[in-house]
Amino acid sequence: MVRIGVEERRTRLGRRHRLGAGCQAADPVEAAASMVALHATDPATVHLSVAARVPGSDVASTERALYADRSLIRMLGMRRTVFVVPTPFAPVIQAACTDDIAVKQRKLLVKHLAESGVADGTESCGRWLAAVEESTATALALRGSATAQELSADEPRLRTRLNMAAGKAYAAQPYVTSRVLFQLAAEGRIVRGRPLGTWLSGQHQWSPAADWLPGGLGDKPAAEEARVTLARAWLASFGPGTAADLQWWAGWTLGQTRKALTAVEAVEVELDGQVGYVLPGDEAPEAPVDPWVAFLPGLDPTPMGWKDREWFLGPHKSKLFDTTGNIGPSIWSDGRIIGGWGQPESGEVRYQLLEDVGADTTALVESEAARWTTWLAGVRVTPRFRSPLEKQLSQS
Repeated sequence: MVRIGVEERRTRLGRRHRLGAGCQAADPVEAAASMVALHATDPATVHLSVAARVPGSDVASTERALYADRSLIRMLGMRRTVFVVPTPFAPVIQAACTDDIAVKQRKLLVKHLAESGVADGTESCGRWLAAVEESTATALALRGSATAQELSADEPRLRTRLNMAAGKAYAAQPYVTSRVLFQLAAEGRIVRGRPLGTWLSGQHQWSPAADWLPGGLGDKPAAEEARVTLARAWLASFGPGTAADLQWWAGWTLGQTRKALTAVEAVEVELDGQVGYVLPGDEAPEAPVDPWVAFLPGLDPTPMGWKDREWFLGPHKSKLFDTTGNIGPSIWSDGRIIGGWGQPESGEVRYQLLEDVGADTTALVESEAARWTTWLAGVRVTPRFRSPLEKQLSQS
């Protein structure tokens, strides 16, 4: 069994994730493809992840790919997370991950509707939900694009309230609006379009998928075939990794994960006492990468690509992750995390190194911080999920 050590893994990360000097991507689509998908739960992450990988990129170029060329698309994917993916790859993610999520979420929503007394029993609630979905989809088709508020005006049943956690301290009565739109999106019927307001906004216009793209998302492969394709893409970008890494990243069962690895004929390699996997023919060492530094945003796909992160994270988890496992803004050097960054109200980029990296690397960090201050041009990005270090650095 070939051994692939930590230094080799870090070299691969620098080259394949388009972070190393001379390894960067040409455009937002190439940047997204190099990562399989870009995290988009926090809308700022997409733009910052692209800017970290595409020299000279700006918000306008990423928005053009998303909303004009539509060569990138925002969709629900792995682990019930919103991603931005190259549009041709969207049917693969839909079949490999999102279809299963849609089935589970429909059952859960029907259960919540029944518990809230919206209709008499789960069967009646299922019919009620189907009727509201069809009415909402029709209203959206007539408008062409619409906000959730506009659709609620067209279909008043979207203002029905759910009774969540009744009697508990955290009880809530949210409108069903977001759950219905989530369900329609998970089934590939509607698409998130332009944000309302700036590129930092998490509120979007909605459009019918068939209007957004000719033919909608296109022909989907069978679920098992799609999982094989997705596993192959993950190994190309993130390999070597363990079966547990892939299972966590994709949100699959262990059985689905093992079956996909077998189908791609993944090669076993040794990862410091663990069994990892690479694609056939990918066992050889990566070409060296010149020294590099990168500032990555919260929820960037690089640190969120593996379940086991010790080989690049070291002892810094408590400062850089929140309590639910979401990473904040991080600083990388040659494939490992060395610090974090944030912005006070004045907008400049502040950073803190968490280990001694020497004068040369520190100079690269200072230069990169200045570049990001210029790129952001006074726009303050507050991550949706905030790490302890980011909070500290953001204080004025």
